[in-house]
Amino acid sequence: MSEQQPLKRRRGRPPKIEREYSDTKKVLIRSGLEMITEFGFTASGVDAVVKKVQVPKGSFYHYFKNKEEFGSQVLAAYGTYFAHKLDKHLTRPDIAPLDRIGLFVNDAKEGIERFEFRRGCLVGNMMQEVPQLSDALAVQLQEIILDWQQRVECCFALAREQKQLHSRETNEHLAALFWSGWEGAVMRAKLFRSTQPLDDFWHYFRWSVSQGEQR
Repeated sequence: MSEQQPLKRRRGRPPKIEREYSDTKKVLIRSGLEMITEFGFTASGVDAVVKKVQVPKGSFYHYFKNKEEFGSQVLAAYGTYFAHKLDKHLTRPDIAPLDRIGLFVNDAKEGIERFEFRRGCLVGNMMQEVPQLSDALAVQLQEIILDWQQRVECCFALAREQKQLHSRETNEHLAALFWSGWEGAVMRAKLFRSTQPLDDFWHYFRWSVSQGEQR
């Protein structure tokens, strides 16, 4: 009897080992993060995403039902990643609250320069595409922005307690204003290929909430 040849895995079939499945899915999400951050969700097709990481297109649909589910999981991954980045700076007990936000600003400047102004904020990119997105993705974007807003709001509350912030606006409103201005500054930085818009925004915002406190 001839030796039985091993069965070839059908094109697109997910790996049998859970570790392989998980790793491949992470690679696809990472590819999506990079592409959507640079080109936006609408322009980032499935073909380009799988080609970037050399995964068969058929396999993509074993990990995600469709492009929307893929976008949702990429968005969730970015939201979690960015929340950790915020916490890294905003929860430092050895730094004054407003100075913590300044550390975040400097970190963001280094990041946008490192990628030569090609990438900005994935959430900001997708916010510009809301008319073309599903209601579910729009709601997910809102939830992520509100989560980031709450983290900054906590920092503003502590700054007020420490007499570093004197604005009459509520902490919640200030946090909303911060993110609205920040996303605009990021887009302007990409347009002019300069971090100056980020500095200008933060310097003015900090001055306005601290009523001329020295920067």
